[in-house]
Amino acid sequence: MKSSSIKKEMKSLYACCMFLFFIVLGANAQQDKSKRASPPDSLSVTTTNGVTITINYSRPYVKGRIVGQDIAPIGKVWRTGANEATTFSVNKDVTIEGKALKAGKYSLHSIPGDTQTTLIFNKVWKKWGLDYDEKEDALRVDAPTIEDSHSVEQFTITADKDGLVQLLWGTYKIPFHVK
Repeated sequence: MKSSSIKKEMKSLYACCMFLFFIVLGANAQQDKSKRASPPDSLSVTTTNGVTITINYSRPYVKGRIVGQDIAPIGKVWRTGANEATTFSVNKDVTIEGKALKAGKYSLHSIPGDTQTTLIFNKVWKKWGLDYDEKEDALRVDAPTIEDSHSVEQFTITADKDGLVQLLWGTYKIPFHVK
């Protein structure tokens, strides 16, 4: 074989190997979300007023860190979960803590505080959780930050038929009402 044909075969082999490498890399990047360190979860509840609340989020663990300091720091915008943005949707116009929110789907962010937490419903919902633009806020409301003696290791969101939604993590509970 001539050296030029060997070089062509080597280039073809190299190109093929690179192609396979990127295929494998892409497959790993599309991993099963349930195997993430902060697995996804969702909830959907229809209230006694006929409002369907649907929330999709990822559930990080405390893992020995301090909520409000090491994670979800007080005074800073937090993605209210992990991974992709937490989504909050309602099928009807509602009020949250007495303030109007149109029916639709929103990303949920928050600014944790010592005595109250600001909940942010942002119009851009399909995004990575750290992406946040205040100009896209649809609503901001304040909810009490309640310290509890019961500690929740894995971030949890609950909702009931009365429209009470609660964010639970570490020793903190942030309740708000959807009507």
